[in-house]
Amino acid sequence: MISVSRLALVVSAGLALTACSTLSSVMPGSGKKDDAPKVAAPKAPPAQAPAKTSGPQFSDLKPGQWPHEVSDVAVDPAIRFGVLENGMRYAIRKNATPPGQGALRLWFDAGSLMEADDQQGLAHFLEHMAFNGSRNVPEGEMVKILERRGLAFGADTNASTSFDETTYTLDLPKTDDGTVDDAMMLLREAAGELTIDPAAVDRERGVVLSEERTRDSPGYRVFKQGFAFNLEGQRPPSRLPIGTTEVISTAPAQRIRDFYQAWYRPENAVFVAVGDFDVDAMEAKIKAKFGDWKGQGEPGKRPDLGPVAQRGLTAKVIVEPGSGESVQLGWVQSPDLRVESKASDREYMLESLGMAVLNRRLRALTRSAEPPFISAGALRNDQYHAAQINGLFAQVKPGGWKTALQVLDQEQRRLMQFGVRQDELDREIAAMRASYVAAAAGEATQRTPALAGQIIGALGDREVPTSPSQNLAAFEAITKDLKADAVSAAVKSLFAGQGPLIVLPTPTAIDGGEATVTAAYQEAGKTPVTPPAAPVATNWPYAVFGPTGKAVEQKDVTDLDAVFVRFENGVRLTVKPTKFRDDQILVKARIGNGLLDLSKTGQSPLWSASSMIEGGLKQITAQDMEQVLTGKVWNAGLGVEDDAFVLSGRTRPEDLSTELQVLAAYASDAGWRPEAFNRVKTYYGTIHDQLERTSSGVVGRDLSSLMHPGDERFAFPDRKEIADGSIDQLKAAVGGPLSTGQIEIVVVGDTTVEKAIAAVGETFGALPVRTGVAAPADAARIAFPAPSKVPVVRTHKGRADQGLLFMAWKTDDLFSDLQRSRNTQVLASVMQLRLTDELREKQGATYSPSVSATHNATFPGWGYIGLSVEVPPEKIDQVVASVRQIAADLRDKPVTADELERAKLPRIDQLEKARETNEYWLGALSGAQTDPRLLDATRSVIAGLQRVTTADVQKAARTFLADDKSWTFEVRPEK
Repeated sequence: MISVSRLALVVSAGLALTACSTLSSVMPGSGKKDDAPKVAAPKAPPAQAPAKTSGPQFSDLKPGQWPHEVSDVAVDPAIRFGVLENGMRYAIRKNATPPGQGALRLWFDAGSLMEADDQQGLAHFLEHMAFNGSRNVPEGEMVKILERRGLAFGADTNASTSFDETTYTLDLPKTDDGTVDDAMMLLREAAGELTIDPAAVDRERGVVLSEERTRDSPGYRVFKQGFAFNLEGQRPPSRLPIGTTEVISTAPAQRIRDFYQAWYRPENAVFVAVGDFDVDAMEAKIKAKFGDWKGQGEPGKRPDLGPVAQRGLTAKVIVEPGSGESVQLGWVQSPDLRVESKASDREYMLESLGMAVLNRRLRALTRSAEPPFISAGALRNDQYHAAQINGLFAQVKPGGWKTALQVLDQEQRRLMQFGVRQDELDREIAAMRASYVAAAAGEATQRTPALAGQIIGALGDREVPTSPSQNLAAFEAITKDLKADAVSAAVKSLFAGQGPLIVLPTPTAIDGGEATVTAAYQEAGKTPVTPPAAPVATNWPYAVFGPTGKAVEQKDVTDLDAVFVRFENGVRLTVKPTKFRDDQILVKARIGNGLLDLSKTGQSPLWSASSMIEGGLKQITAQDMEQVLTGKVWNAGLGVEDDAFVLSGRTRPEDLSTELQVLAAYASDAGWRPEAFNRVKTYYGTIHDQLERTSSGVVGRDLSSLMHPGDERFAFPDRKEIADGSIDQLKAAVGGPLSTGQIEIVVVGDTTVEKAIAAVGETFGALPVRTGVAAPADAARIAFPAPSKVPVVRTHKGRADQGLLFMAWKTDDLFSDLQRSRNTQVLASVMQLRLTDELREKQGATYSPSVSATHNATFPGWGYIGLSVEVPPEKIDQVVASVRQIAADLRDKPVTADELERAKLPRIDQLEKARETNEYWLGALSGAQTDPRLLDATRSVIAGLQRVTTADVQKAARTFLADDKSWTFEVRPEK
């Protein structure tokens, strides 16, 4: 029952994924074995975790057998499973959300763990070669075939290589026979017909090396060392999927072919097809296309991953300039190699509920008046079937590791000594139940790619794919009358095993190193812990905002199935009921004038905007909000658009009123608590040290300011501005517009116009009349960098072979000429095709060149074509010359009909897919009541792209792509 165990993990680990920049040290991954000294303090042998041997094991599965055939967990009946005579398994599911689309996946039970010493990185290299020539498809043609069918490279056509699996992904915009047959033919070619031509391999080396450079960062280097420490002596840390630069640079084509023949075999493969097609017809196609596939040569032998090292308390300090400082406390257990069963699902659920309680306690500490860390969490994590690591982590302010370690130790011991309280458990059950209920309510409109991903996601862990309604039923059965004692016993078992292992990444050395860390941990253990305190009863104080507001005007926008409403107090509401996703409603409150309200000359405090939500409301803290609203589906986020501040959330029909209450309360009565601001400020205190260590970090820090010269609204704060920042600055910039600005609400999803009007009338419609303040007259006037033959150059402090090029050509705003903006978008797509062909396929200079066209709808005259390329510094000038030659060719000669088609169709198909989502319409309808041009743009976008001709593209190139109109930004290594 995949969703029970996996969703439970998400609930207990979700904070971890966003909270700690160095979390990857205890997350799945790998790195070279590290030889840095480690200090183990004398201690009694660690408690041994009980072996999990009850129920069917991985080894019990026979070739061609599915996990549900040996499990007592009932499989999703909507999926048809099968196996071909050659051993390839397949799974098929009909799904029409969105209609007329499909998702194909080809999965191999093989990854970097299967590589020999001289093959490190070749599993991933082979994935690249799948796009570079096969018996029936010449090199360079695979992607073009798919583009002609409307699939965009990257968005719809992709692949990934992990430690123990490789997956090829095709998302089909159409499920007609032509598209499906082409896609299946190409996957069949990848499965067994690749040529792996030596010349093509040599051309691809630079592309893979570019990917390796892009990946390397302080956080990634911390990750590798921490992973090697946690899995000491085991195979995964020595089989990083990206491999070694030596192997990538020198391995002959035959060595890649050896891996291909050993592991790309039908008995190692699973084909998944989900979409709007006939299941019988799809099954016939699978049998016809893959039935003749036979493995070549001897099959590979699965490697021994090695035993879990026997260790007690052991510490490792990782000194990495540019990294954040964090503390990670973990216990290592033997891997769980059981096929999913009802018994294992119960174990996982009880453990996850206990970890959810622990996460809630840690989150409360981060929100305290004097928090011991910036963020913290606890998680349980499988390490590619080599081990399981369970533990706690915290991101800390510089020098704060000792306090954080003490608190993490205390909270772990508090859990071990006193377990969880029944009220804590009941709260987590209610929170999880809300997620399961919402998922079950939306079962009929699950998205096709997500369903395909769920089936693929179950394969590696030998889980049984189940439906949301099955998951809900299982959850209710497990949690019925569940007592805290049972959960306490389950979660305590997670902290038995080898360890504790302490990983401490830091940008600067710690006096005494590992010995100091272990001594601090031992000292922390001398402090006794007390039972967890009972929660204080709290009521939700924002259920009533005054007399319900009256809707005084209503207008139907029939062609877009939307309704415009105006309330007596001036609040505007746009409603679009949809059936794209059952039980999903998206809400956006647009207030004030956004960036237009901010000063051009004063540094924008929006870098700290997340503290506004974390600061809660005047009458209730964020922590108490979570408690009192447990069991409801709601969230809140603050953002800024060019012309409005935005409060947004997502909910379900039964909680729409609650969602609007939360957003209206933030708009009218935010708490502005300094504790939340100080946490964000502490995090940003070292952000410059991190950004300056990579070329991409420097771009993220500087590009926006350079593209808007003289306008501080777009500038990243410098170190002093962060140090001098205060909650009062943020409140002055955002609080005024939120409390006095005019309000526009957009509601899209599974609701009715009447229900939306009622919910808004009780909240935003009940607020006092707001007149709003017009933005300053010159607020919309922004500059663009002047063209120059001399590039702007910034430097980074990272690897000497890391560089980045950005080029821009000024165009115009969206409404200066709507059709011309579409022409320019297609021009950018053609440039993307040509750059990919030249820089990636021919020169092998870069992994993923990117070109896009931006046309602003708020700032008159502001738009550009932008190009970004990761490239070694010594090749930047060569790439610039290639870009200028491509620009000249586009000016001088019309593009081919084939190029035009491959540029337009994926963009159009992406739009057509997007228009079947609530997210698209939430954006498309924002601001439409005050600027009806936005509706015209939405109505005409697909037709506008369809009518673009080769002459239009050439005209756009001649208008904008002159060499003397370009602006260039380069990031090079510091000398």
